[in-house]
Amino acid sequence: MADRTLRVLIVDDEPLARQRIEDLLVKEPNMSIAGAARDGDEAVALIRDLAPDLVFLDVQMPGRTGLDVVQAIGAEMMPPTIFTTAYEQFASKAFDVAAVDYLVKPFDDERFAQALARARKVIATHAPKSEYLDRIPVESRGQIRVVPVSKIDYITASGPYAELHVGERVFAVREKMQTLEEQLDPNVFFRIHRSAIVRLDRIDALLHAAGGDYAVRLKDGTELSVSRSRREELEERVGARR
Repeated sequence: MADRTLRVLIVDDEPLARQRIEDLLVKEPNMSIAGAARDGDEAVALIRDLAPDLVFLDVQMPGRTGLDVVQAIGAEMMPPTIFTTAYEQFASKAFDVAAVDYLVKPFDDERFAQALARARKVIATHAPKSEYLDRIPVESRGQIRVVPVSKIDYITASGPYAELHVGERVFAVREKMQTLEEQLDPNVFFRIHRSAIVRLDRIDALLHAAGGDYAVRLKDGTELSVSRSRREELEERVGARR
């Protein structure tokens, strides 16, 4: 799907280099920054945990290099990758490990746009993943915790964050609701409102409030508003349509 939001991981040991790519990406439509890594070890962990759609990967980093990252993940398992490097002689090595493109620092906006367009094309020509998210990584106090999707009762929007409600615990992740909706199994989760996604088997009752408003009550007693535009489809999904 050409308009699918792509989740991007930025890997570079230089803060200004990471910021440069982030500044360019935020200007692009349908792009979401899934995370950033400061070295090769962190990159390997985040690629495995986040499963990004696209990676901007610095070649020269202290310790594990960009090419080492690809070797650790496995070239056939790597997401589409755009290498960044200060030395053009590394370009051939980048293409040897199936890079989509490479950017030689310092690169201008136009060259960045060309590389990104090539990456979009490569991603679009491959079949979308058949599986949905089964876990969501969240960062807290410098550590990454993995939340199993099977444990999530519902998700609500809170400014730039989405809050994952797991029993009595709440985990905040910097992600758009639309992006999460696209990555969750629609047979399991349903977006009842622009700011709420619920697990269908957690719904206890559909509520018709005075004034024509609608809500759901979950099995833990939580009540969440339902958009009028989504009410009928929700009723069909839970078998409540007469």
